[in-house]
Amino acid sequence: MALFDDVLGGGNWGAGLAIGVGAVVVLPLVSPILRPVAKTAIKGGILAYQGAAELFEGISDLVAEAVAEAGGEATTQALEGAAQATGTARPRRAGITSEARG
Repeated sequence: MALFDDVLGGGNWGAGLAIGVGAVVVLPLVSPILRPVAKTAIKGGILAYQGAAELFEGISDLVAEAVAEAGGEATTQALEGAAQATGTARPRRAGITSEARG
């Protein structure tokens, strides 16, 4: 950190110029190596994202199957339990308002 403080705040233009020239000289030499490494890292990130998406989709399907087998009763109980745990009102179902209930 002291190097950056000296270069940026100390008025030492020589060191700043040397770092800038060094970067301009080294970057073209290192870029053929860094480009494939960066592409590989990006591909790995994409594959990890897709794997996680498939995992969550599989879990979602499993939950949907369990709810279907329970006949939707588990969903109602889960919503009521969540409402009690958080101290909030149970969310209303779409299309049902207090006036429609009578």
